[in-house]
Amino acid sequence: MRALAVGFFDGVHLGHRRLLARADAALTFRNHPATIFAPDRAPALLMTPPTRLAAIRAALGGADTAEASVRALDFTAELAAQPPSEFAAWLRVAYPALDTILCGANWTFGAGGAGDAAFLRARGFRVEVVPFAICGETPVSSTRIRAAVASGDLDLAAAMLGRPWALEGEVFAGKGVGHTLGFPTLNVRPATGLVRPPRGVYAVETAWGRGVANYGIAPTMGARAWAEPVLEVHLLEVPAAGLPPLRGRTVAVDMRRFLRPERRFASVAELQAQIARDLAAARA
Repeated sequence: MRALAVGFFDGVHLGHRRLLARADAALTFRNHPATIFAPDRAPALLMTPPTRLAAIRAALGGADTAEASVRALDFTAELAAQPPSEFAAWLRVAYPALDTILCGANWTFGAGGAGDAAFLRARGFRVEVVPFAICGETPVSSTRIRAAVASGDLDLAAAMLGRPWALEGEVFAGKGVGHTLGFPTLNVRPATGLVRPPRGVYAVETAWGRGVANYGIAPTMGARAWAEPVLEVHLLEVPAAGLPPLRGRTVAVDMRRFLRPERRFASVAELQAQIARDLAAARA
């Protein structure tokens, strides 16, 4: 192995991919370090762990994209308290053929974040710090992308990710309200721990085509409204072959464009008329 990329890589954004493209393997964590040392400030994430690990693997520049090319450690209290020198010693054992470590400019490790690129260089490691990617004269970061998603600025999020941000979740059986209204939906319960966009209506894209989605509680439905926000996706066109069995499956929905905030309508007829306008806006 020639080069090892190190980091958490939430979102696998443009900056991460610049780094990973130069690596043969990656070292990351299954859980965000903040869940251990500052659980009350742990961020909502951009991706589920399986999706993040798959994206890291796909972004690696080396020929080996097998599962073994990405090592994900559990970030524990013991690891958080580990002196940087112990982590450096572990690296030599875990990666005996290591030539270069690739990291971002703000990467630290060990108790209190006392270890960094200079620490490893002083102990004989070759370390390359990969510069930040820039978007709008400001460095791209997972923190910036999370803030963009949470504020509904999907264009900015997509610009920093290099692709649309996708909301992941499990498909579940709904209440049949969409069918009643004439707009059947695919109901998605967002995965726990992910950043959420503002409640509202979005132009989206799925593996089965484009659609319109409401993220929220469907307040117009009164007693049939959701207790917690869900994503209700109506496809603009259903594939000729139909949809595969999806209940219980985790899907990713690309959140392409914010159309309008969620609101309560005075009547179901008024809601139906607005949905028709939303569909037209999504097609535009």
